[in-house]
Amino acid sequence: MSVEQQASPAERVSRRVDGVDVLGAISPSRAADFMTCPLLFRFRTVDRLPETFSVDAVRGTLVHKVLEDLYSLPAADRTPETARAMLVPTWEAFVADDPTLLHMFDAPEAAHEPGFLEWMRSAEVVLDRYFTLEDPRRLEPAEREVYVEALLGSKLLLRGFVDRIDVAPDGAIRISDYKTGSAPGVDYEAKALFQMKFYALVVWRMRGVIPRQLQLIYLGNGEIVRYEPDEDDLLATERKVNALWEAIRLADEAREWQPNRSRACDWCSFKAVCPAWGGTPPPVPEKRVRPDAAPPTAPRWFGRLRRWWRRSR
Repeated sequence: MSVEQQASPAERVSRRVDGVDVLGAISPSRAADFMTCPLLFRFRTVDRLPETFSVDAVRGTLVHKVLEDLYSLPAADRTPETARAMLVPTWEAFVADDPTLLHMFDAPEAAHEPGFLEWMRSAEVVLDRYFTLEDPRRLEPAEREVYVEALLGSKLLLRGFVDRIDVAPDGAIRISDYKTGSAPGVDYEAKALFQMKFYALVVWRMRGVIPRQLQLIYLGNGEIVRYEPDEDDLLATERKVNALWEAIRLADEAREWQPNRSRACDWCSFKAVCPAWGGTPPPVPEKRVRPDAAPPTAPRWFGRLRRWWRRSR
């Protein structure tokens, strides 16, 4: 089933930030869209076409919420059993906020539908695997699901949500991101780390401190990818982000958004209207990518879960 799209707070564009007119705003997810396929970026950001539910994405949001709430409990209570027990009430809260989530499954009531039970068991497996990677009883995150933003010297605004920030007694910062999928191969690792360097750049510009360590926690196969950035890394990331925005601006001016066939096409919602797959895209809307235009968006279910997530904290 298709749902309309609605902007995430991480992707709204303000014309002024602290009295400065911004060039535009971008999040890691929309940057990744353009790098994956410029036409995908257009469909999500300019056209704002509806997208189908993704059971994997919703499962990821569910697991993220449980892990965030787990750290609200006393350290001794942060056990696998407690985490598993949190899944159903968290899911029920999601559905209460957006009943259309049940359309992912065949039976309207969903609770006894085989597909739902299998899906929920897969979430339990992913959660159990987390405890083989970290012991949450020994961690006290400084911040969880924290919104960050920074304005670059180019007047491009970078923004997004960081899953977890840990701060050591000596002030060293570690940024962590949970992934419910499996770690990518060596050839794709740099692409995965771009998101983390993006966040590190934002935190550096916000706080004046380069994060000591970045870690991607892959719950799909139980692997942690760690990286220690330095100033050269983050300056290179800043140049890349500015160049990426310039490429987006040029594509927008030319009204040419080229498709890029890749493995990502296998789970793309837009294959039916993609010329690379024999489809015909709709005419490019008059709306353009600019600071006061409608910004990159996320599916409505994601926007609703984000809002509920913040209210529940």
